[in-house]
Amino acid sequence: MSAQNTRAGIFLMVLTTFIFAMQDGISRHLAGEYNVMMVVMVRYWFFAAFVMAVATRKAGGLRAAAATQQPILQSFRAVLLVTEICVMVLGFTLLGLVESHAVFACYPLLIAALSGPVLGEQVGWRRWVAIGVGFLGVVIILEPGFGVFDPRAVVPLASALMFALYGLLTRFAARKDSAATSFFWTGTVGAIAMTAVGIWYWEPMTAPDWAWMALLCVTGAAGHFTLIKTYELAEASAVQPFAYLQLVFASTLGIVVFGEGIEANVVIGAAIVVAAGLFTLWRARARQTSAPR
Repeated sequence: MSAQNTRAGIFLMVLTTFIFAMQDGISRHLAGEYNVMMVVMVRYWFFAAFVMAVATRKAGGLRAAAATQQPILQSFRAVLLVTEICVMVLGFTLLGLVESHAVFACYPLLIAALSGPVLGEQVGWRRWVAIGVGFLGVVIILEPGFGVFDPRAVVPLASALMFALYGLLTRFAARKDSAATSFFWTGTVGAIAMTAVGIWYWEPMTAPDWAWMALLCVTGAAGHFTLIKTYELAEASAVQPFAYLQLVFASTLGIVVFGEGIEANVVIGAAIVVAAGLFTLWRARARQTSAPR
């Protein structure tokens, strides 16, 4: 990859995190007014349409995109992701954007920790230390030793765990299926599964909120489009550290738009989590570029 492509990829990753942060803000607003299931369902209808539109433009069309040797794995991935999104959006309504994203930032550490049992990858002692330090940061954010532990804080942690497992299963699926196939199954099966549940929670929406819903759908498609382009231009290891900017953008949105507060323990804990996550990414990249010791 050329340096120019890497710079373009970094720019697109920053843009992607900004778009997804805006999407989270809109989700927080809509889920505060309507049932989470319905909001995610409508969002997934547009996502499925976007996925199918992308598939039709590629060689082989929909048939080629849908072809897989592992339909059960692909279906489970799709259902897992849509469930994770519902849980995360619920977290926005319970805790706000700042605390939810501060906890969710630990998902790269969970990926590192689970890559051994799920993918059979070797995790060295340095990364295990970083994982331990990162979870110390999560504990600082959650403050379990001060007063009564708030069970709502578990919601974004559960979301991070599900997203980490989804990421690992996506890597596992990539051993046999293309990224286009995984993307197709994620959108279509997710939409079917979400409709089966969300349709029972339908509520009439106001005209302004339909406008917000339309913007939510557009940001979702735009974010996935820029993310795809990011990985076409640059290696994942070069751009992945910039994904942490979503924490910054979403937290700023939470404070400025939704009037959320930010506590010292959240700032300290999030800084520890991000530092530990960046270290694990650096170690993973170092292992790829040098012979194992």
